[in-house]
Amino acid sequence: MTITSAFIGFGKSATRYHLPYVLARKDKFTVKRIYDIKRQADKENQQAYQHILFTSELADILNDADITLVTICTHPDSHYYYARLCLENGKNVLVEKPFTTTLDEAKTLFAIAREKGLTVSPFQNRRFDSCFLTMKQAIESGKLGKIVEVESHFDYFRPEAETSPGGHFNGAFYGLGVHTLDQIISLFGRPQQVGYHLQKLRNPLNPDDTFEVQLYFKEMKAIIKTSHLVKIDYPKFIVHGTHGSFIRYGIDRQETSLKAGVMPGEPDFAHDPQQAVLEYTDCSGETVREQLPAVQGDYGRVYDALYETLVNGAPNYVSEQEALTNLDILETAFKQPSPAVVTL
Repeated sequence: MTITSAFIGFGKSATRYHLPYVLARKDKFTVKRIYDIKRQADKENQQAYQHILFTSELADILNDADITLVTICTHPDSHYYYARLCLENGKNVLVEKPFTTTLDEAKTLFAIAREKGLTVSPFQNRRFDSCFLTMKQAIESGKLGKIVEVESHFDYFRPEAETSPGGHFNGAFYGLGVHTLDQIISLFGRPQQVGYHLQKLRNPLNPDDTFEVQLYFKEMKAIIKTSHLVKIDYPKFIVHGTHGSFIRYGIDRQETSLKAGVMPGEPDFAHDPQQAVLEYTDCSGETVREQLPAVQGDYGRVYDALYETLVNGAPNYVSEQEALTNLDILETAFKQPSPAVVTL
């Protein structure tokens, strides 16, 4: 069975993080239409898109009975509007990050989807980063024992920031924290408390560009951090357990390949030479040090998972509770002065 799909939005998100992967899955998906309010002939005429019908009329998607899945790749403050419209017209929906700008909006979308027997899902592609998958493999091996602390970084060195004011959903926490939060939630569930420290270090007229958020679980803590003022890289992930530690430098290389025009399936796409280090005490009390090669990342696995949900009834790869927990933590950050510690 092939799912006939459509896209709302034809910007960088659609052309970089979605279409290269979904178009490579011709046995599972056909992209029939793309809605773009600002038609872009130079982009539309590319060879990869010759079979797709472009339109500036949203009704062309909503009224097309063949289309059963719509991917929304528009500005964050329009996600809820388009997702609700698609659900009300009988379409399953995949929504770019952030899923919605408020928790109540997300709850409404899930309620409509349940009522209509449809699926609505956030796009959490970074569950399929090579660096994250390598860390997950180390944790699930059991060699670290009980996990007591995880630290996650998503940093840059971009000291200059032009003034671009907007709502907080345009800041670093909603833009990047939405991913790093989701990675931790997918491994450990809902934290009991959250500590927030959000800042505007480069330009006070802009939304937040720096954050440290600490997630407190019953017997462990996770720290997620982002800054645009990091010249010497931190490790991407650090994990400490009762039997040992894990450390991994360097982020997944898919985005690097996509920016360079190297597409999924091509030689050396997303080649990740970085090895992680796992050091632990084994059952005989000996210290063991292992070099872990990167697990292959693949953002297309979002579409593989969604296919299994829509065709075979598998649970969604991001559960409703995980999605709501993510939005709850994001939204709560802006309800009190920072720094703060909040019980969920």
